[in-house]
Amino acid sequence: MGFPAISIYAQQPALADTTGLTGQRDMIDILEKLFRMDKKKIDSSRMKKKFQFSIIPVAGSVAGGGTAVATAFNAAFYTGDESTTSLSTITFSPWFSFDGKFVLPFRNMIWLPNDALLSKGDSRFMIYPQYTWGIGGNSNPDNKVLLEYNYIRFYHSFLKEVGNKLYLGTGYNVDHHYNVSLEKDTSALSSIPFFDYREQYKQKSTSSGLVINFLIDSRKNSINPRGGAYFAVDYRFNPENLGSSSQWQSILVDARKYFSFDKRRQNLLAFWSYYWGVTNGKAPFLDLPSIGWDYYSRSGRGFQQNRHRSNRLINLESEYRRDISGNGFWGFVVFTNIHSVSEYLGNRFVYWHPAAGAGLRIKFNKISRTNIGIDFAMSKDYAGIYVVLGEAF
Repeated sequence: MGFPAISIYAQQPALADTTGLTGQRDMIDILEKLFRMDKKKIDSSRMKKKFQFSIIPVAGSVAGGGTAVATAFNAAFYTGDESTTSLSTITFSPWFSFDGKFVLPFRNMIWLPNDALLSKGDSRFMIYPQYTWGIGGNSNPDNKVLLEYNYIRFYHSFLKEVGNKLYLGTGYNVDHHYNVSLEKDTSALSSIPFFDYREQYKQKSTSSGLVINFLIDSRKNSINPRGGAYFAVDYRFNPENLGSSSQWQSILVDARKYFSFDKRRQNLLAFWSYYWGVTNGKAPFLDLPSIGWDYYSRSGRGFQQNRHRSNRLINLESEYRRDISGNGFWGFVVFTNIHSVSEYLGNRFVYWHPAAGAGLRIKFNKISRTNIGIDFAMSKDYAGIYVVLGEAF
């Protein structure tokens, strides 16, 4: 079947948890044994390093045909005292295909000393193929067209701590789509519901504006949380006087909760709820809420990215994570998700789309609890394999 999608999830900031590592194994331990390295010397060096690096390659197919090669690279470091400062990360996860399509994403989450200030950014340049089924939750899976476009994204915010694990901030977001074109075969075009976007969806567009950020994060390790909760709200304004093609506003609400049943081994139930909606005005077609287009492109395993798009989107996911081996090297996950987009005419949530899957986990780095994951997910009309570095959420 091959890989219907390229999905690389890079590490997120977390405190390096060095407790409970006795008897634990990861891929670096396996390499030490395989090449007969000095284990004590290498382990001591790993614990003292200022920068921790992770990298994973993967290959698969992309929309419109062709094969892509992707790599996720992560550098992690502290800016202050490790006991009071979270781990900062810079991630770079490029992929390219052999026919000229490529994506260059660069993300950073930098915590200043004592977590007094958080700087987070998401910058991308993409020459991207993407299928679209139009707008609404009841589109025919056989009626799709391939959109080719170039895309520039720049999201950057600064958040200041105003309470215990409570942050407020502001930033600037811009999305610019250009060189938008359709594939040569547009026979399905008349069957795709574009509504009042029929003349605009394939034109260039810009959304440029300010964002207000609210964040609560009680997780000690967001690469692979053992417990805690996460709640974030971003409200975005896109006025025309800042360069937007049209004036509109949106809200994004991201809530996660983790329940651990074992202090020594991975035995955890995780929940994720995600809402994204246009609250005022008319967003450009390619900026409308769509499954798989959350900040880290993690939502909707079992669906093609952009499968459902409209003014509002709700996504709900749950996942059970457990170690298989006593040393934590092997593990597994099982998960389900369901999402819905509002009907463009009427703005009601009518059609709900479930998916489910399972995955294998291999411990990549026991210090940061980073896993390599291979997930298989399927829905009614689609099945996909996802290679991940770190957990989906």
